[in-house]
Amino acid sequence: MFAVTILGNNSALPMYDRHPTSQVVAYNEFLFLIDCGEGTQLQMSRYKIRRNKIRHIFISHLHGDHYFGLPGLLTSYGLNNRTEALWIYCPHLLEEIINLQLKAAETVLPYPLHFVSLENEELLFDDNKIRVTCFPVRHKIPCWGFLFEEKPKPLKLNPDILREYAVPSEAYGRLKAGEDFITKAGIVVPNQKFTLPAEPQLRYAYCTDTAYDETIAQKVKKVNLLYHETTYLDGQRDKASLRGHSTTRQAAAIANRANAHRLLIGHFSSRYEMLDIFLEETRRDFENTELAVEGATYLVTN
Repeated sequence: MFAVTILGNNSALPMYDRHPTSQVVAYNEFLFLIDCGEGTQLQMSRYKIRRNKIRHIFISHLHGDHYFGLPGLLTSYGLNNRTEALWIYCPHLLEEIINLQLKAAETVLPYPLHFVSLENEELLFDDNKIRVTCFPVRHKIPCWGFLFEEKPKPLKLNPDILREYAVPSEAYGRLKAGEDFITKAGIVVPNQKFTLPAEPQLRYAYCTDTAYDETIAQKVKKVNLLYHETTYLDGQRDKASLRGHSTTRQAAAIANRANAHRLLIGHFSSRYEMLDIFLEETRRDFENTELAVEGATYLVTN
């Protein structure tokens, strides 16, 4: 399963039972935490997130509504006797901040804590089934988006043709990898004879705090699900630009330029109590849009 669960969908000030930014990406056995605003631990408990399965945390930037929940989470892991290593991908100053807090509290964590500095657009995590890369977005301080991509899937096999050519089972793996088949008589049969196209790769992109920036669309081209901030309604474009944020219709424009399949909008300003208008405005330009609702899980699908 490839899915995103929203823990916090608000901007800096928690209001209307909405919380600062945080979400969990689930992919098979992996749970990845993206941003960790104030209250993230409580939201994990509320929505039954298995926090001990989280081994990788991605922090987009160092505004407090995206990481103030992290020191408490790290300490709680220690109090619960975690021993498994934890990796944090973040702007470089966060390591200094966390270490100072731990030092001030005379806290020694019982598990290895590794910091990976975000400095360039690069590959951060690479497994045999999924990889995570980062890319810059345009905010008031350095800020990063994240792209979660499935690795290319193996070709499918056509069982009828396999039987027709009496292909032994030990050759299946090579056929899935794209190799041709050589019969006992030494005849080379093209791979296409035995295989069907692989399932398309699934991709999820996370673009939080950013002003409207058309270059982002190139980074997230044809993603299945795009999360893009919409701090303001479209009538507040000047304020959004001044504060390094985007509006509803600007997020829709990025989704259109990227040819994204679906758009998920969040990071709502606390000036707005009701969110339906966000959905209405965005759907004027990009119909396949959904609100990032806290506690909701969104599947990444074709």
